[in-house]
Amino acid sequence: MKVRLVRGLRGTQSRHRLSVRALGLNKLNDVRELKDSPQVRGLINTVHYLVKVEE
Repeated sequence: MKVRLVRGLRGTQSRHRLSVRALGLNKLNDVRELKDSPQVRGLINTVHYLVKVEE
């Protein structure tokens, strides 16, 4: 699945910034191809308002 960072991290909780970094996203509009696993799904659910998921 592809995960894209669609909103900036400014003003977000530090936990959410760490989750975005764990997904491998650094800058706005960064895209990463990730395996579909429960761990990745959990990180995405934490920051669902910052990312867009394409399956």
